[in-house]
Amino acid sequence: MAERGIQPDSAKFCCSICLDLLKDPVTIPCGHSYCMSCIKDCWDGEEHKEIYSCPQCSQTFTPRPVLVKNTMLVELVEEVRNAGLQAAPPDLCYAGPGDVACDFCTTRKRKALKSCLVCLASYCEHHLQPHYDIAPLKRHKLVEATLKLQENICSNHNEVMKIFCRTDQQCICYLCFMDEHKGHHTVSAAAERKERQKELGVSRQKIQQRIQDTEKDVKVLQHEVEEINRSADKAVEDSEEIFTELISLMEKRRSDVKQQIRSQQKEEVSRAEEVQEKLKQEIAELRRKDTELEQLSHTEDHIHFLQNYPSLSCLSESTDSPSNTIRPLSYFEDVTAAVSELREKLQDLLSEEWSKISRAVTEVDVLLPQPEPKTRDEFLQYSCHITLDPNTANTRLSLSEENRKATRSQMNCTSQGNVKNIYH
Repeated sequence: MAERGIQPDSAKFCCSICLDLLKDPVTIPCGHSYCMSCIKDCWDGEEHKEIYSCPQCSQTFTPRPVLVKNTMLVELVEEVRNAGLQAAPPDLCYAGPGDVACDFCTTRKRKALKSCLVCLASYCEHHLQPHYDIAPLKRHKLVEATLKLQENICSNHNEVMKIFCRTDQQCICYLCFMDEHKGHHTVSAAAERKERQKELGVSRQKIQQRIQDTEKDVKVLQHEVEEINRSADKAVEDSEEIFTELISLMEKRRSDVKQQIRSQQKEEVSRAEEVQEKLKQEIAELRRKDTELEQLSHTEDHIHFLQNYPSLSCLSESTDSPSNTIRPLSYFEDVTAAVSELREKLQDLLSEEWSKISRAVTEVDVLLPQPEPKTRDEFLQYSCHITLDPNTANTRLSLSEENRKATRSQMNCTSQGNVKNIYH
């Protein structure tokens, strides 16, 4: 053939079962040709039947046809092989590392298109066809090709697991159900999947809400950073202007104030940005978990779903973040006010009011406030002793010697209150 310039199409000489060049080719009554070993293996699997069919056209034969080698095809295939055209057609997709390979390809494995949860095998497009054509196989559960089919097998009995034991929270086979799990609360894997699917939806809603809340906190902190920078810049500008007027007397103090403002600005901005970064990381982690849960929600493999859902549905505690309630914040304005007052008092303020300036800088409030106190111990943090003024006390009140206890008398009834602590 090659000498006459004819280039044979190697695809025409490939066995549709093994997808390789024909070996010991035989032609069955419908006209299709196969490797002798391939068609024999195919029909041997149907030996309990009285009717045999062609894997390609599904034509049936009774009785089983006698297989005779096709000598003409033998010669043609040999010429194709000698011409160096053994490669399969380019449209065939072979399985590579990490791919799910077809369990029924006898030579070079093609990529599997679907996996059967009943047969516990994976099939390429060609070998999958019986699951679409043969009535009993049509009832089998097909899912996307997966390498995790063994997860569906009971390690104790080597049977397919289709039951979920709610008592022990694990997937079991029917032999487990009749043995060590007898009397337990069990349901079908499909029923348990349906319940867990509902929980998955709730988990996703919680995650999405957490994402929204955390994103709001990130925006609040971003605003904080901007306000810190704006207020600090203005405080420096105002302080510079005031200290310029007092340069001869306040040179040293001016430098100290500037340094404190910048130092505090850097510290507080760093704190805010650190919290902001943690919140962004939490958002990324929540998005990743949400994506994994979404992927899990679409899997058709109940066992894979049930075995992976508990670990994916666990939601860690939220990172402490600022509240969404924003109250007026104190930045560096007090510094400007203190410096202005210093300018008015000049020499006296240099020694008497310096502490005010330093305190005003360090008390800058850059993060949102902590929750208001609710318990007695929390309120006691703000307690202080008071002394009653006898000059302003009501005439019907008598004060103790230390002016901390007031007693009121009316008719024959006397009531008194002990005012030891008062809360801000």
